[in-house]
Amino acid sequence: MDDLTIRTEHLTRTYKTRPARGEKGTRIIEALADVNLEVSRGELFGLLGPNGAGKTTLIKILTTLLAPTSGRAWVDGLDVVRDYRRIRQRINMVAGGEFTGYGLLTVRENLWMFAQFYGLDTKTANQRIDELLAIVGLSDQANTKISNLSTGMRQKMNFVRGFISDPQIIFLDEPTLGLDVGAARDVRRYTKEWTARPGKTTLLTTHYMVEADELCDRVAIIDKGRVLACDTPAVLKRQLQRESVFELQVSGALPPTHREQIGQLPGVQKLTYAQQDGYADLTLILAEESAIGPVVSALTSDSASIMTLRKREPTLEDVFVALVGRGLAEDTPEAEDVPEDEAHL
Repeated sequence: MDDLTIRTEHLTRTYKTRPARGEKGTRIIEALADVNLEVSRGELFGLLGPNGAGKTTLIKILTTLLAPTSGRAWVDGLDVVRDYRRIRQRINMVAGGEFTGYGLLTVRENLWMFAQFYGLDTKTANQRIDELLAIVGLSDQANTKISNLSTGMRQKMNFVRGFISDPQIIFLDEPTLGLDVGAARDVRRYTKEWTARPGKTTLLTTHYMVEADELCDRVAIIDKGRVLACDTPAVLKRQLQRESVFELQVSGALPPTHREQIGQLPGVQKLTYAQQDGYADLTLILAEESAIGPVVSALTSDSASIMTLRKREPTLEDVFVALVGRGLAEDTPEAEDVPEDEAHL
């Protein structure tokens, strides 16, 4: 088991919450349900799931910020409950949209302060600060107070803060959230290069399927607290290869009843719909290619005009839709976790 950096066995987390209006008693919410995962040393492992799937709950347990209700978890061979102090010396975490630091201090002063928390000597701290600020393009803002930084610049600083201790294991929770295209590309490149160093491991959550496909050695798809699939992106996509994926653009809009009728046609396994300005995008996962004929007939009988139709190879997004039933783009914002002041089981 020495080659495993992260391992969970039947990991479960449940909460008691206050009853909704008109209800009696407490409600039980299962944030994680019997999660079994193994992440090898040196792996860049992705965790994909819709809002509320349990991703953040799992990361909080693995980073010793939250205790499991039942089951066990190990990080670098150490139990997350019993050995939390030793684990914290080996890990770090970056959460997208999280703003750490003190507004009256400059970027460099904040990072130097965090370096002291991690026990780094001044020479090492300054070397790492300079290197990482250059990587994310913040060198010219090193002496700017963070209260004067844009949201994207604060996120860059937060990314640097996560790597400044040079941990053995890094947990990246939506690290490119709020970053421009260039900065996101730099973050992805550095993450991949850093994980390739001896003994390093990265666990990444992301809403960007292309990012997961590009970076991750393996991904686990999680929904409603359960792991639905876990393998390399290539293997997961090959599992959909036997189905046919078609993309269509139709003029105007399709009423919900018409979309429902199309989704129930023989051979239609999944249908996703996105309304654009003046037209609609449809993606169909079909059991076989011949099923597209009835779909086209149904669309034209509804007076819809098909603008484009093409078949394409399955993507990681298609795998996600097939397992979860909807794409990440269809998510509505919601809290990932139950408030911490609620009693848990």
